[in-house]
Amino acid sequence: MSKDLDVDICLLLEGTYPYVRGGVSSWVHQIISGLPEYTFHLIFLGGHPDFYGEPAYDFPENVVGFEVHYLLSPPGNIKPSSRMGKTKLFRVWGHFLSYFEKEKTPIPNDLLGEISEFLGQKNRLSLTDFLYSRASWKILTERYLNSAENQSFVDYFWTYRGIYQPLFILSQISQNLPKAKAFHSVSTGYAGFLGALCRQQTNCPFLISEHGIYTKERKIDLAQANWIKDRHSLIDISMHKDMDLTRKTWIRFFEQLGLTAYHQADHIVALFEGNRQRQHTDGAPEHKTQVIVNGINTQRFHAAYELRPTSPPLVVGLVGRVVPIKDIKTFIRTIRGAVEEMPELEGWIIGPKEEDPSYVHECELLIESLGLTNNVKMLGSQNVAEIMPKLGVMMLTSISEAQPLVLLEAMASGIPCIATEVGACREIIDGAAGEDAELGSAGVIIPIASPIDGAQAILQVLSDTEAWLKAGDIGKSRVTRYYDEKRMYDAYRSLYEEAIGGRHWL
Repeated sequence: MSKDLDVDICLLLEGTYPYVRGGVSSWVHQIISGLPEYTFHLIFLGGHPDFYGEPAYDFPENVVGFEVHYLLSPPGNIKPSSRMGKTKLFRVWGHFLSYFEKEKTPIPNDLLGEISEFLGQKNRLSLTDFLYSRASWKILTERYLNSAENQSFVDYFWTYRGIYQPLFILSQISQNLPKAKAFHSVSTGYAGFLGALCRQQTNCPFLISEHGIYTKERKIDLAQANWIKDRHSLIDISMHKDMDLTRKTWIRFFEQLGLTAYHQADHIVALFEGNRQRQHTDGAPEHKTQVIVNGINTQRFHAAYELRPTSPPLVVGLVGRVVPIKDIKTFIRTIRGAVEEMPELEGWIIGPKEEDPSYVHECELLIESLGLTNNVKMLGSQNVAEIMPKLGVMMLTSISEAQPLVLLEAMASGIPCIATEVGACREIIDGAAGEDAELGSAGVIIPIASPIDGAQAILQVLSDTEAWLKAGDIGKSRVTRYYDEKRMYDAYRSLYEEAIGGRHWL
């Protein structure tokens, strides 16, 4: 696939489509397929090549370009060598890095533009210079002495390299872009920062769609990360009140990536009002933002609705990746509690298991230790439309979500839902204020990490056949009226038309 062809939209994708199935990837495939009048070039950013197998999707015909870049792969054939480095450029680099220590201060346009021009360039400021030059070492040690001298220098050194090395790769990508009329990132983070660089390099419109709030999700990941070792002194008790400096450094880094992406973007989309407000809190200019809800092909699930049994199957389904943010362990414990009252109950975990094998193993051990080997099944990826009529309720125990498509799919199938109060879940199940909410509730909202509340909700939903059927029908009505994919396509078609037509949002 060539970069020489003019394309309408260059999509910037981080760790998702086409290699990871479900969630954001499903949405990307849906948007590309649903807007065949536009051509797309895809730039995929991954961690390390070992993290990804074969693509999980076949590209629609309107994908005319595709490239893959890995941010954590070894730096090729670069060998350590003594070199001076260009002091003047490294002074600019040092000034650029200072913004990763400032709160709520985006990197200025002129500085970002200057960095995007020379960063990663072989004869200017190359990755080799960053790794091995005297000028680079001088910047590194100055920053250590100014901001982190109480931290282990070894920890600081490797954190510094790990955080900033990918920016050289992003800059190189931005210097070799396809001929696109607009750039569209499906997150902030690395992809969003690449979009900011694209905006500087091309002056073409840059759009952001956030499903979850990337910065918030990275904070959750970093808070749980066991690869960061807290090194507080056992004597200095006051130190325990503060987060480890390494975690803080990573968090501030992702905050700056997001902030700069927001300020470079021409338009920013959230999936629901709560996330739009969170974007403002994180620094997104309010006049750039709008809400476009996700939609599904409701007709795809009509057959599942027709096959819905007249009484609820004693099966609780959870459709999602087996990863910590989905809190699969709480789901397992919830089933344990509900089985006490409904011994025949089963919990089905439906989704890919490749992303975090150690977490999958922990879940398997938990199932065994709770005596649930006959009640909880890990089924891997399945055809969701086909499995819906076998479920009595769809459950989501996530600690963070945006607008989960699986709830919409279950509701289109006439299946009631139970979900934690995260993202748009309450709005989906109980309805947005006004006519939507007047339809009634399609299930139950529960607190995060509460197996007791979850078990009670399961018993409530599955114990009353008449109420079960009514909740399912309310859900189908809500999805058909407010969440059909045609509304989403029309909104993005309008957004792309405005971008490609040369209108810049004020």
